[in-house]
Amino acid sequence: MKLTATATALALSATAVFAEDTVTIEFAYPYSHLFDVTYEAMMPAFKAAHPDIEVKFRATYESYEDGTNTILREAVSGNLPDVTMQGLNRQQILVDKGIAKSLEPFIAKEDAFEKEGYHQAMLSLSTFDGAVHGLPFSVSLPVGYYNMDILEAGGIDTLPTTWDEVIGACESMKANGIDNPVFWGWNITGNWFVQALMWSQDKAIVENGQVTLDSPEALAALEQMQEIFTKCEMKNLEWKAALASFSAGEIGMMFWSTSALGAVERSQGDFELVTGPFPGMGETPRGLPAGGNAAMLTSTSDDPKVQEAAWAWLKFITSGEGAAEVAKTTGYMPPNKAANEVILADFYDQNPNKQTAVDQLPLLRDWQAYPGDNGLAITQVIYDGIERIVTGDATDMKELQQEMVEEVADLLPNG
Repeated sequence: MKLTATATALALSATAVFAEDTVTIEFAYPYSHLFDVTYEAMMPAFKAAHPDIEVKFRATYESYEDGTNTILREAVSGNLPDVTMQGLNRQQILVDKGIAKSLEPFIAKEDAFEKEGYHQAMLSLSTFDGAVHGLPFSVSLPVGYYNMDILEAGGIDTLPTTWDEVIGACESMKANGIDNPVFWGWNITGNWFVQALMWSQDKAIVENGQVTLDSPEALAALEQMQEIFTKCEMKNLEWKAALASFSAGEIGMMFWSTSALGAVERSQGDFELVTGPFPGMGETPRGLPAGGNAAMLTSTSDDPKVQEAAWAWLKFITSGEGAAEVAKTTGYMPPNKAANEVILADFYDQNPNKQTAVDQLPLLRDWQAYPGDNGLAITQVIYDGIERIVTGDATDMKELQQEMVEEVADLLPNG
């Protein structure tokens, strides 16, 4: 009995010491339906490498906009996580406000940092005023998702390459009794598809601090969306409902981010799924916006152990080993050279649906943020304008363009 009591005392003592040595950090990220499985896959290897670090996961952000709004509120209330995932187009506001910390002091302590896959092209996505403030975690591009069973039943035997061909496919499917031929992701985060149509014409939506909604390219984008929505008789679905409906085999074609591919495959019904390049406006797109997110250090702790633990987590999830799980569990492409060239050497050959976005990498362009503190409000103005096209409330695209131009002008820093 005495021996048992002694052993118990030693065990309790060891547990107490271990508890004292454990460092807890808090982490927040968006899109649980995409990334929960990714972080679950990462955790065993991270715990094996860092048994003294506990990662506490906060409630997930609904979207990138929600993520940025949440961080801005938490900065005021003093309740920031140690590491946050933010959309690539939402990083600068956190840097400008001093919320996201420079990673340069941590990088300076690393031996051969670039050899771990962090090459300059990757770091440039999150470099501001010459200092790295984030490590990109995932990169996506828009693609087409096709239910080949529905397409064949609708008389379609080749994938469309232009929006005119998409509309033609819609009309063929409708004529053959297909009720829901298409979902086009107008309501995806950050006006991403609007920027996709702009970049398809090689036109940036922001130039010299001005939003180019008054350009001929912007009008062409509005008119292209109107044609898709009306001629395809597209249903006004909330985006989560659209993804679920496509996965269930109820929609013929879906245009969305490659990021959702893993989630679609995990819930896919009994049909053949094929992905294809994002169609162009009469020709192959001349550019497409890079979607995705980056890990940023937002810890307010003065404890060096917490800072180092946060850096260890941030570095691990963006490393070759961590980033490889992104490709395996989602449709994102890891922007880590080691992941793509070493760990995933044969992966894309075996997963051709995930190869589609990789083939479009030469078209990669910036996913642009709108200038000033009202960037999120500008995003909402454009979102509301596009929704009016979807619902049929707006029918004159020149009139809608002028209304949006005036609303956005009022929100810009220079008025």
